[in-house]
Amino acid sequence: MLTLHKGPAAFGVSDISPFCLKLETYLRMAGVSYTARAADFGKAPKGKIPFIEEEGSFLGDSQLIIEHLKRKHGDPLDAKLGAAELVQGHLVRRVLEESVYWHIIHERWVTPEGWRIYKPVFEGFFPRVVGKLASPMVRRGVIKASHTQGLGRHRPEEILEMGKADVSAVAAVLGDKPFLLGENPTSFDAALYAFIVSIIAFPLDSPLRKYTQGQQNLVRYCERVQKRYFANGQK
Repeated sequence: MLTLHKGPAAFGVSDISPFCLKLETYLRMAGVSYTARAADFGKAPKGKIPFIEEEGSFLGDSQLIIEHLKRKHGDPLDAKLGAAELVQGHLVRRVLEESVYWHIIHERWVTPEGWRIYKPVFEGFFPRVVGKLASPMVRRGVIKASHTQGLGRHRPEEILEMGKADVSAVAAVLGDKPFLLGENPTSFDAALYAFIVSIIAFPLDSPLRKYTQGQQNLVRYCERVQKRYFANGQK
C-alpha cells in the first residue's frame, strides 16, 4: 500500500497545496490505492510535500512520483496520447506549475488580505506554539522567494494582468472539452484541476479569483472533476 504524505484539507478541497492536490487527484484518476497521512517533514526526501512512502522507500516531488507510478503500475491515463497531445499537456502543466503557482503564492502569502485567511490554516500544520512562532519567519521567506522568482517585483496591476493571461490561455486550451485533451482524463488534468481550483476555492474576493470564476468552462471543469473523484470526501 502506498502512503501519501500531504497537507491538510481546507476551503472545500482535499489539500491546501496545489502540488499535493495534483498528486492525490492523479492517484484517484489512475486508480492507485493509497492511504493519506499528515506529512512529517522530517521524512520528506526533498524537504517538501507531497511525498510518498512505498515498500519502505520515500520519494518526493509530485511529477517525479507520477512518473514513478506510471513505470511501476502502468499508465492508464496517458498511454494512448500522441506526441502532439503530450507536448500540449506538458506545456499547460508547466504554465500551471511555474507561473500560476506563483500567483497562488502571491494571493495567499504576500497580500495582507490573503495572509489573514491563510495564516491560521498554515499554522495548523504545526503544534500551536510552533505554528505561531514559525509563520512570520516562513512568510518572510516566501515573500523573498516571490521577489527572487520575479513576480513579487511587479505592481499589483501588472501581477493581475499576468495572472489573467495565464488563466485565459489555459481556459482557451480547455475550450468546451470535458477534459484538457479530449473526452478522457489524463495526468495533465490532475494538474489543471489542482491549480485552478486552488484559485477558485480560496475565499479571498480578489480580482484574479473573480476573473477565474468568470471563465465558466474552468468553473464547470473543476466542479466536474470534484464530483467525479472527490464526491466521497477525503481518504
